[in-house]
Amino acid sequence: MSFPSFRLNNGLDIPGLGIGCWMGYVGQGEDQEVTNMVLNALKVGYRHIDTVRNERAVGIALREAGIPREHIFVTTKLTGEHHACVAKSLQKSLDNLGLDYVDLFLMHWPQALKENGWWEALKPHERPTFVDTWRDMEKLLPTGKVKSIGVSNFSMKTLEVLLKEASVVPAVNQVELHPLLPQLDLLSFCSSHGILLTAYSPLGKHKPMLVEHPSLQAIVQSWNEQCEIVTPAQVLLSWSAAKGIVVVPKCRDVGRMKENMKLVNLTDVEIAALDGIHTAPGMHRSVCGFHTRVRDDSTGKETGGCFGWTYEQLGWDMMEGGVMRG
Repeated sequence: MSFPSFRLNNGLDIPGLGIGCWMGYVGQGEDQEVTNMVLNALKVGYRHIDTVRNERAVGIALREAGIPREHIFVTTKLTGEHHACVAKSLQKSLDNLGLDYVDLFLMHWPQALKENGWWEALKPHERPTFVDTWRDMEKLLPTGKVKSIGVSNFSMKTLEVLLKEASVVPAVNQVELHPLLPQLDLLSFCSSHGILLTAYSPLGKHKPMLVEHPSLQAIVQSWNEQCEIVTPAQVLLSWSAAKGIVVVPKCRDVGRMKENMKLVNLTDVEIAALDGIHTAPGMHRSVCGFHTRVRDDSTGKETGGCFGWTYEQLGWDMMEGGVMRG
């Protein structure tokens, strides 16, 4: 089986499997590694490209691939330091990509970053707030330069604030999502509001505690015993797809790209087993490296957070027993 497409709340379709272009560092312009990865993905059949700060390299691949523009779904993001100049930032992205429009434009973070520092964010009440930024993103739709707009790293808490003020409901919320951080409550909330979830790091960065987990390995073994060879990655991606979640794994290896395109028709019992992995002591966690210690202004104590906002301000459930896990 191949991966399905999913219908967005504006009637457009998004491929359920994309290639994620984040390489673990800030994009370095015309990066050949990124260009090669995107070219290979397009050659084997991927039609969804999710670019993060590597737009020029992605643009080169799109031109070299020779595939008609309308056959490729391109997602790019408004970075934190550009919340006060949304239209200008989009045009810069289009220029870097060499495109007239993107299919999906996401607010990468709810925090607006200060111009004087990469990781220093404005306080939640300081302007522009993410509501201010969203209103500017809504203005892009009539221009034809974006087909759809959405958000990333938003929680139920921040979405509730946004939805009270929004004229346009976000088409997508892209978040870290895998069986160690399954975001089940967020999925239910977003589904009830017509917002599609996209999972980044859907393979849990191949952490042994996930890919070697007995529940996952038992599913792989069961399928293999039925003479259908599957990989842990295929099972994890199929788990997300079964829930109607788009996945954008990063993958450099052409062989694994092809493997990831194969959908495994998991049973309800297998899905439930993966759902339960995070409930064991010490298992509920993020696998990403952007977590920091943040001083809570209300208590004066340090707590877990990201880019200057506490988990409470973000509305994130990244902690178990008061311990920050990353």
